Amino acid sequence: MTVRYNTILVAVDGSDEAKRAFRKAVLLSKDHDAKLLLVHIVDTRSAAAVGHYNQTIFSEAEQNAMGMMNEYKELAEKEGVSDVTVVLDYGSPKVKIARDVAQKHNVDLIVTGATGLNAVERFLIGSVSQHITRNAACDVLIVRTETEVK
Repeated sequence: MTVRYNTILVAVDGSDEAKRAFRKAVLLSKDHDAKLLLVHIVDTRSAAAVGHYNQTIFSEAEQNAMGMMNEYKELAEKEGVSDVTVVLDYGSPKVKIARDVAQKHNVDLIVTGATGLNAVERFLIGSVSQHITRNAACDVLIVRTETEVK
């Protein structure tokens, strides 16, 4: 039996782990002729911890995220991925990626780094990748190693 993925979601946050996951997701998208979803979730829980709502925080976070995601999109297209979509959302990354975004876009593979930027959250309540693995309805690839160049 041959497994074919049609829609691959890669979670990106600017970390080195996310960059490795992105590179593997690009290779898989090309191999499977699959749509690639570049997903970044602005973590609204962090802003709530600051104590008060500040629209400037979200505006800056959105601008930074869109800049990063557009760079990733350009790289994927240069590598030959023909269908790349950028998804920016707000909320809890672990919940939004595993449930909301994956279901909305009929994702059949989620690619994520083993760890991301938020070490404190990982220590206190578990990593985003662990949550995605436990709660996603589709296959999940946790990337720990660098993509080999042939």
